[in-house]
Amino acid sequence: MKKILLIFGTRPEAIKMAPLVKEFQNHPQHFHTRVCVTAQHREMLDQVLNFFEIQPNYDLNIMKPGQNLYSLTASIIESLKDILEDFKPDYVFVHGDTTTTMAASIASFYSGAKICHVEAGLRTFDKYSPFPEEINRQITSRICDIHFAPTEKAKENLEKENISAKNILVTGNTVIDALFESVSKVENISSPGINHIKELIQPNQEIILVTGHRRENHGDGFERICKALKDIANNKPEVQIIFPVHLNPKVQEPVQRLLSHLSNVHLLEPLAYPDFIWLMNRSKVILTDSGGIQEEAPSLGKPVLVMRDTTERPEAVEAGTVILTGTDDAIIVKETLKLLNDKNYYNTMSALHNPYGDGTACRKIVDFIKSKT
Repeated sequence: MKKILLIFGTRPEAIKMAPLVKEFQNHPQHFHTRVCVTAQHREMLDQVLNFFEIQPNYDLNIMKPGQNLYSLTASIIESLKDILEDFKPDYVFVHGDTTTTMAASIASFYSGAKICHVEAGLRTFDKYSPFPEEINRQITSRICDIHFAPTEKAKENLEKENISAKNILVTGNTVIDALFESVSKVENISSPGINHIKELIQPNQEIILVTGHRRENHGDGFERICKALKDIANNKPEVQIIFPVHLNPKVQEPVQRLLSHLSNVHLLEPLAYPDFIWLMNRSKVILTDSGGIQEEAPSLGKPVLVMRDTTERPEAVEAGTVILTGTDDAIIVKETLKLLNDKNYYNTMSALHNPYGDGTACRKIVDFIKSKT
């Protein structure tokens, strides 16, 4: 029986690792599975753990006020030492491109465990965009033993970096596994967050969902995004814009200053994961700088405008399920209004195939590890 340790620390990681945790736990005859959370994000992480009914075996609880990348990285590596030496995992699973991912990979390498990278091979080839995620995932790729790539293009990126094809498996993205489970669950739940959104909108009103948090958009980028949202709100007063605003003051300040007075713009606190899935499914169009939403929304038939200058998910752009607008307010306004006003254009984009998988990524990953044991 092989020992499996899954390590994650943020809400996006937890969402994408939750179905993989469940899949490993479904095979107790093959695997001794444990979960470690760093709690790089605390409250948002706990919401996801509760929703998916996951009880971590180890909780580093490292989140501190005013933490920075220096202290966060050092704390994760040092805190994992005793866990790795005690459990002695055969395989450690990390996900994506967070500081938890990079630091956990280094610590696991020091321990001698084989390291498995879920969502491997994403690249922008610009080390400052997104920052620090692009370097986090590149470092992780250099350390890992097995790479679970979501797409063929991600596999090609890894092969160009001299990673052997025999150590790469294309699986689709585990976020689609999580999404399919979550949509069915939220259809039958009631929560204060969902009830509040229902109070803001009429049943037949169209919704634009907005999210934004990327460091590279802080400052002028968010000023332009807010200007675009203001123009859209004034152009389409019947459409409701719902914006769960990230708690970072560099996001809060321009958003509150430029948008809080508009009657059809609703600025909310960050939503719990099930509430967000419900809202995403209810929305007409999604504007975001998030990576995961670029993968999730097309499975729900929702066109996505990505407010970033680069994306490590070019497959969605090539497939036509997302449009890369950058933070150019004129382009954001033009593309949003085109989706709202041109029914044929909207229907074509919303019906396109999602390049990120069919919801079977976790089964493929577990089957692959079984074949190694």
